[in-house]
Amino acid sequence: MLPFASGVQGRAETESQLAAEARSLLARIEGRIAVAGLREAVEVLRDEWGVPHIYAKNSEDLFFAQGFVAAQDRLYQMEFWRRTAAGELAEVLGPDYIPRDRAARLMRYRGDMKAEWDSYAPDARQIAEAFVRGINAFVRQCGDRLPIEFRLLGFRPGEWKAEHCLLRHSFVARSRNIAKEVARAEMVTRLGVEATMKYMPTDPPRKLDPDPALSLQGIDASVLRALEADSGPARASAPGESNNWVVDGTLTTTGKPLLAVDPHQQVGLPGPRYVTHLVAPGWNVIGSGEPYLPGVARGHNQWVAFGFTTSAFDQADLYVEKTQAGNANRYLYRGNWVNMRIEREEIRVKGRARPEVVELKFTVHGPVIHEDPAAHRAIALRWVGHEPGTQLYLGALSLDRVRNWSEFRAAAERWKMPSENIVYAGTAGNIGWVPAGLLPIRGNWSGLLPVPGDTGAYEWDGFRKVADLPWLFNPKRHFIVTANSNNIPPDYANDIGFDWDPGYRYRRIEEVLSRGGKFTVRDFERLQHDETSLPARELIAMLDPKDRGILAVWDAVMSRDSGPAALFELWLGELPAKYAELQAPAEGRTLVAANLELPVLIRLLQAAPRAVSRRILNESLRQALVSARERMGEDPRGWRWGTLHKAWFRHPLANTQARRAVFNPGPVERGGDRLTVNATTPGSGFEQRFGATYRQIVDLADWDRSVFTNVPGQSGQPGSPHYSDLLPLWAEGKYASLRFTRQLVERHARHKLILGP
Repeated sequence: MLPFASGVQGRAETESQLAAEARSLLARIEGRIAVAGLREAVEVLRDEWGVPHIYAKNSEDLFFAQGFVAAQDRLYQMEFWRRTAAGELAEVLGPDYIPRDRAARLMRYRGDMKAEWDSYAPDARQIAEAFVRGINAFVRQCGDRLPIEFRLLGFRPGEWKAEHCLLRHSFVARSRNIAKEVARAEMVTRLGVEATMKYMPTDPPRKLDPDPALSLQGIDASVLRALEADSGPARASAPGESNNWVVDGTLTTTGKPLLAVDPHQQVGLPGPRYVTHLVAPGWNVIGSGEPYLPGVARGHNQWVAFGFTTSAFDQADLYVEKTQAGNANRYLYRGNWVNMRIEREEIRVKGRARPEVVELKFTVHGPVIHEDPAAHRAIALRWVGHEPGTQLYLGALSLDRVRNWSEFRAAAERWKMPSENIVYAGTAGNIGWVPAGLLPIRGNWSGLLPVPGDTGAYEWDGFRKVADLPWLFNPKRHFIVTANSNNIPPDYANDIGFDWDPGYRYRRIEEVLSRGGKFTVRDFERLQHDETSLPARELIAMLDPKDRGILAVWDAVMSRDSGPAALFELWLGELPAKYAELQAPAEGRTLVAANLELPVLIRLLQAAPRAVSRRILNESLRQALVSARERMGEDPRGWRWGTLHKAWFRHPLANTQARRAVFNPGPVERGGDRLTVNATTPGSGFEQRFGATYRQIVDLADWDRSVFTNVPGQSGQPGSPHYSDLLPLWAEGKYASLRFTRQLVERHARHKLILGP
């Protein structure tokens, strides 16, 4: 999601003026455009949904054209991604963004550049160079006709370089275990080890191992504030981040595999995904990627299909460094006082003649993210993102070209961050799964708590290879499911991670697929939108029948039209705090309530004396009923979950009524919640904050029967017909065709653009 610049007003504008100006600045997507930098002509066919099918005669022109075409649709979004990740927002948004810029610069990769480029693919650098030349060519071609946001903010896009494709971004959101480390440390300090293991148990079970010489006092959410400046609040209970599954031909009507994927991201405008079809000698791949990167991150080529969900690899650790009294820039390491490495950088700031100078500090373990001079200590972060090859999603350049299972496993070695469950299906009928990512080897500790940095006793011992991780190929049950929960075989001996998704989405998908039958694309469309709540079944069964009220006859489906669904969601919001109020020690109630995962809470309620659990369930349900009446009226017959639960699409610059009218589509009512397969994670006020902004189902019997949706649309430019045209389909659980063969692409093409040298 883009940064908001709500203070930007500019000249007075009417709705009609804004709409007309936005339309006048749309990129040209038909005809012929002469572009310096191409070797040969490239053909771009866009379908009725704005999906570009790019046909080039060589790979250099292909990725030049991908950069050019992506910028046509998403230049404003791409520019802000680059500035956010590079730490250059204050230059265009002002001094409020200095902390964010500093945090981004602190997390920048500073290692060997050759190893970095070589990690993704042998030709990764050449591809990135062509891609950014295409972006820059579009900016030059625009002249003064840049998208309307640049006029509203009063700046021009910067020059893109290949290295911008390597920028790391949104660290905290990708490293949930860091927030868990901090929460566990605070709970250990307040309540002790045993209580922490009770309220924040690990999966698989592992005894907490605090270093007896290290005080965890003072380690709380405040230590993450510098990181939060870059990517938002750290969440120990982060939303789930995707579903995928694949079935072999014994479970389909065609006798060939079907693969479904729906990566979850923050719901916003423009959408985080961009769909592209790339065709050139050695390339024929279609699917979604990040608009600011070359290649396709999830999709298929002519031989295989692939998709992924985040896996809970523990990829980061916090080190508590002892600093020297009188000189906080020196720290103790293995018996010696060592100078921190200090880098000073200048941040250009809008409205200021002089740049802001910031200090970035580093120990042997990594960047210093928090300092406590009074306690003579600092906290440093070791994170795999500072290792070569850990740019998010660029490893897809190798996946895009695999032809079989062995090549797929080899390509997965190049995928290092974020850690992913990558599922596979091939035209030969094979299906498979590989968990991929850079996994630190911790020889003598779990990584569950911060550790002392001074002793040198807690150092990583290299990284596990993908070949050493578990995997599946053509399993006996004929399907594979991953949904962020713990799917590591119980007999696997090595630690991978301990903080997984609660597993309700996984169990529901498994429940449906285990019934067997012959599945179709349409069946998988319905399953991606399944809103059955497994925890609702469990919790309602724990109530005495006379206490269930309108929940007694509910089918546990979180549909937007359901009144009981609305009541249940309000009840879920009350339960953790009520449990903590009645069962947790007073000094830790807020902390317990904030970190109590629902499966843990249910187990605790089941283990409690019946009178205790009944009181917690009934009192929290009564509070939910009061809230429901306040929000939706006295008559339960008028209650609807969709009344509370909506998805909004707010443009970062929509800060006037006219701009909101032109820039903001929606809102739309939503069903589901965080724990249903149709994951529509509610945030403040029940607004959907996360979920499947992109969905794809691939039919290996006929690529042209594959389908997708990408909300709100392919274009990020207000006024474009593809700005929000996919939103109505997404809102109703419908899909668009993802056409692959040239014949069908040509038949459905709505716009033809020739980019010529």
